[in-house]
Amino acid sequence: MALDSLPILDISQLDDPDKAEGFRKQLREVTHDVGFFYLVGHGIPQQLIDEVLDVSRRFFALPEEEKLAIENVHSAQFRGYTRTGKELTNGQIDWREQIDIGEERATVDGGEDYWRLEGPNLWPAQLPELETAFTEWRTQLSALALRLMRTWAVALDAPEDVFDEAFGEDKAFSLIKIVRYPGTSDENSPQQGVGAHRDGGVLTLLLVEPDKAGLQVEHEGEWIDAPSLPGAFVVNIGEMLELATNGYLKATLHRVESPRVGTDRISIPFFFNPALDARMPQLALEGSGLSVDPTNSPILETYGDNALRYRLRAHPNVAEIHHKDLLAK
Repeated sequence: MALDSLPILDISQLDDPDKAEGFRKQLREVTHDVGFFYLVGHGIPQQLIDEVLDVSRRFFALPEEEKLAIENVHSAQFRGYTRTGKELTNGQIDWREQIDIGEERATVDGGEDYWRLEGPNLWPAQLPELETAFTEWRTQLSALALRLMRTWAVALDAPEDVFDEAFGEDKAFSLIKIVRYPGTSDENSPQQGVGAHRDGGVLTLLLVEPDKAGLQVEHEGEWIDAPSLPGAFVVNIGEMLELATNGYLKATLHRVESPRVGTDRISIPFFFNPALDARMPQLALEGSGLSVDPTNSPILETYGDNALRYRLRAHPNVAEIHHKDLLAK
């Protein structure tokens, strides 16, 4: 099935008994065939969307020393600010600056290695409203993501709550990235913003500021442009949901091209992930098996093992400071 653009799904149809089954069928088909779609009718207030975009821009406008005060080299949990060029995808430099915000929790002593990822966030002292806005953002998007998960469950002929245990009460290990891509591309030479990859969690809800492009999604060997759509999130499947469905739902390759020189782009992905020690339930579906990762790395059954592996690879400078013993393994 050739595509010129991503499908658009309206989740408000779930509120109409005459349309709910049609939405579930469309959700199942789109995420089986494509793995990416635009989501509208989601109910996230436009005022909150505007607020998180505005406070994100204000953070990146801070003086360099104020951003570096919360640089992720100060965090064993890989939280905080990453300066441009300090994150890797498949060993190649991603040209972006960003903040990583996880669940706000105490650190964990002992146990499996992945528990090292639990801990506090680093917040900019000069911009307290960033913490306020993104705490609310996490609350609202977590509820939306869980609603999607329950809808998928029904659409896949499973109990509505089949995925609930993996996320648990206050156990989910979701992650927000606030990303700014400085422009480095010219008309004839697109540059890497983020290299081709699959997301390692369960699902992603991506907000891109209006009138911005750069995201590209692989489908049947071709790259489809996925520019921002007013009022919509871009939603995609992560590897843990692919694992749970035996490859029936696909974690799709995607990448981001750097904006043109003289411009930039803000995007805010919300990664809805299960508890670090969670294993996703296995649904009895006739899938095509699991995708081959660009790095030839298998999807691990326990989410925390995947998350830790990704962090150590993406941020070798942080790993060298805080986790030398893991690198030695």
